Amino acid sequence: MSGTTDGLREACGVFGVYAPGEAVAKLTYLGLYALQHRGQESAGIAVSNGTSVHVLKDMGLVAQVFDDTKLAGLHGHLAIGHVRYSTTGSSTWANAQPVYRATADSGFAMGHNGNLTNARELYATVRSDGPTPGSDSDIIAALLADNLPAGRSDGRALEKALLKVLPQLQGAFSLVIMDDSRLVGVRDPMGFRPLCLGRLEKGWVIASETCALDIVGAHFVREIDPGEMVVIDAGGVRSHQPFADHRAALCIFEFVYFARPDSRLYGKNIHATRRRMGELLAAQAPVDADLVMPVPESGIPAAQGFSQASGTPYGDGLVKNRYVGRTFIQPNQIMRDQGVKLKLNPIIENIAGKRLVVCDDSIVRGSTLRQIVSLLREAGAREVHLRISSPPYRWPCYYGMDTYDRSELIASYLTVGEIRDYVGANSLEYLELDRLITATGVPKGSFCTACFTGEYPVPVAEELAKNSVEIVGEAAMASSVALAGEGTGEQLVQEDSKTSRGAP
Repeated sequence: MSGTTDGLREACGVFGVYAPGEAVAKLTYLGLYALQHRGQESAGIAVSNGTSVHVLKDMGLVAQVFDDTKLAGLHGHLAIGHVRYSTTGSSTWANAQPVYRATADSGFAMGHNGNLTNARELYATVRSDGPTPGSDSDIIAALLADNLPAGRSDGRALEKALLKVLPQLQGAFSLVIMDDSRLVGVRDPMGFRPLCLGRLEKGWVIASETCALDIVGAHFVREIDPGEMVVIDAGGVRSHQPFADHRAALCIFEFVYFARPDSRLYGKNIHATRRRMGELLAAQAPVDADLVMPVPESGIPAAQGFSQASGTPYGDGLVKNRYVGRTFIQPNQIMRDQGVKLKLNPIIENIAGKRLVVCDDSIVRGSTLRQIVSLLREAGAREVHLRISSPPYRWPCYYGMDTYDRSELIASYLTVGEIRDYVGANSLEYLELDRLITATGVPKGSFCTACFTGEYPVPVAEELAKNSVEIVGEAAMASSVALAGEGTGEQLVQEDSKTSRGAP
């Protein structure tokens, strides 16, 4: 969290736009820029001009992958985009998205946010003569390709294939999919990951968060319902219900941390709910102190709320180096040990001799927070009282967060008192689950809280590993690299342009 090495990381962000006459590639670029917080490993855009699908993707941030020259070469009337953090499948160019498959009707591209829990079972059903999947997203694409007709279709073959494949999927999946003439958005039956629909003057937008609608000037229409498939084409917008059962189980960490503060979920502003978490935390766990400070940047709203409710002054105690990203060069052990100091620096004048309330959103492994407390002690803090705006994170997530190994979760094997002693704080309090849900203003049954309670809405296998569908070997890698070029009659140039084309 907070841009440090001890944090949770979420699967991906997706964006799609159908807008004839508009610069859809540039709109997608802006949408992905707004969703950059959801994935920093790779970025990609697929565009259709009505007869072919063009895909451009690469490793790196959105601004590193795309520039004006590359965007100018992406012509069309509809597009999808994707930013990725890998939770299933390794962090390689071959696993960057959008995923592409060639078909008789030119091809389709897909972006996926989430994690399948039955990926291994599905992998066994993929046609053996097709490309070897390297991630659960590849598996979805392979199944769709297997269910498309070999010859020309009536124009709705992709929709029909989706209606066959989607009921087979289990777990978390918010999808954007496109062929040469239509844009599709899909949300899994539990709605684990967010997805919303927006309206442009000349088209429509689908995005992971409402902040991506704002940046392209789209008007928020509604959230796509759990279990809903929305299709957008020249005829407008239509909705399908591919799943027999569905209910709301949005990941509650979207409210705690993942979603941008200026986004809205369930009609609630994220920043306001995080301030409310801090207010309720002050009521639950008051403390005599001189200053309330956040761990930047994710702890800021809760610290503001704690200060307002408690009457203790709010102030900054740590400054974040905004030019140090989530990953940075670590040439030796000394620099690795100094990771927090590379990112956070204390304001000694605000800390020395003070009793501090330090607010953050969660504790995952504990090592980073331990270093932060040590940093504050070195700066002269008299007392350090930690206040966390979520309950103890005790259970792994299999729906799109990178926490598969329970032994790495400090709250799974230490009590709150033991965690307090480990990080070196004077006191430690977590926000109770009922208060957290109250802060959102959303009914209790609307969330997945498995990481706090161990109650999983969708059954999971006893052991799921990050690379559960990762295929090892040169042949498999070559197959994955060739995904976008299969059947197009064109050579994929991976080293230079990282570009692929599909044509009828």
